[in-house]
Amino acid sequence: MRFSENIIGACYYMVAVSPLLFSHTIMAAATNMGNVDSFIKSVITALTGIAGLIATGFFVLGGFKYITSSGNPHNLEHAKRTIVFSALGLAITLAAFVISNIVTSMATSAFGG
Repeated sequence: MRFSENIIGACYYMVAVSPLLFSHTIMAAATNMGNVDSFIKSVITALTGIAGLIATGFFVLGGFKYITSSGNPHNLEHAKRTIVFSALGLAITLAAFVISNIVTSMATSAFGG
């Protein structure tokens, strides 16, 4: 084995074992459910925003391909698929955001919070 393979193996081992070594500290810090709830909401909101930006980029890319297809049926179909799939991905992301907010509010009201 080469030296670089040993280093990579050691890094994989440290990444795999570190949650076991530090889990008590992490679990002790996560006892306040209000903080966990707000953290999860902020992560979901951030991911939804990032997905919206990515979808906007794909809308622009699909529109550019549509305009520059010059009547080529293959390029035109590819541009249409890009636009449709970006709209579908954005719809799924927004639905997941709405559903997660509904489930979070229902769980908060059911378990108290």
